[in-house]
Amino acid sequence: MNGAPPDYHRPVLAAELVELLAPEPGQIAIDCTFGAGGHARLVAERIGPNGTLIAIDRDPSAASRFERFLATAPCETRFVATDFASALSELSAEGVRPDLVYLDLGVSSPQLDDPDRGFSYAHEAPLDMRMDPTRGRSAADLVNRLEGDRIAELLREFGEERSARSIAREIVARRPLQTTIDLVEAVRAAVPAAVRFGRGHPARLTFQALRIAVNDELAQIDAALPTAWDLLSPGGRLGAIAFHSLEDRRVKRFLAAAARGCICPPGLPVCVCANTPDAELITRRAFVASEHEVECNPRARSARLRVARKIDRDAEPIGEATRMRTWTRPETDEEH
Repeated sequence: MNGAPPDYHRPVLAAELVELLAPEPGQIAIDCTFGAGGHARLVAERIGPNGTLIAIDRDPSAASRFERFLATAPCETRFVATDFASALSELSAEGVRPDLVYLDLGVSSPQLDDPDRGFSYAHEAPLDMRMDPTRGRSAADLVNRLEGDRIAELLREFGEERSARSIAREIVARRPLQTTIDLVEAVRAAVPAAVRFGRGHPARLTFQALRIAVNDELAQIDAALPTAWDLLSPGGRLGAIAFHSLEDRRVKRFLAAAARGCICPPGLPVCVCANTPDAELITRRAFVASEHEVECNPRARSARLRVARKIDRDAEPIGEATRMRTWTRPETDEEH
């Protein structure tokens, strides 16, 4: 991007998010997961000097990145240093009414790229995985203190790991585990050879599951989505980028429920529920990264973007032709 600061990190599905959110000058936007500030930079440029961007991040290291962002921010800005579910509740109590709210879910690139944080199975580091390393239980606390059955349950629930029970047994047998490599070696010893030498890292789902458990990520999403939706001004837009099925399923179901009309049981001759949709889906299917973006940034491979518009009862509907234009991918990837 022209004029970007030297430490600018291009975020996943950046152009698509901005296109589908359609920020306008003077609007209020809430970035629920500031991270490296890539999405925030693009949105801030669109809302301009009369707009306001509220950035949220629980990671203490994000505060220094926000300070660098603030130095060149093209709009009014504010930083809220807590998890996004709590921050949205605080903003609701203040009476903030944003036009845009968006979430880039999961672990951020700065967290993955810092080997000392313990999020990556590619580097030896303390087994931590906390997005806010100043509070809560670490991954080491979980694997060294929980019973084996509970560890297996976490791996199945949050990682959809088929070898959850054998991995849990190996973890218990090797206690105490102190580093990421300790955990990787436990997983390698527990999974079948086809998994050890197959495509993808054998510890990927185990790391995902422990990270989600440590940071209570799914409960955060479940709490944040309805709060964010209630905050939105009529006609406002909510967007979310998910990176695995557990996240995306929650976003999909929430937006589908908001967009649902009649909820009467099948077979009734007339509608008696009088339920009307509260949302208009801008993306009827999840928007995925282009081949070009995945080639440039492999982390985009699993990304899924969904956006919905809060219906303004006093305004005209967005219309099918416009909706189709917003979620249908261009034939070329020149904008990337």
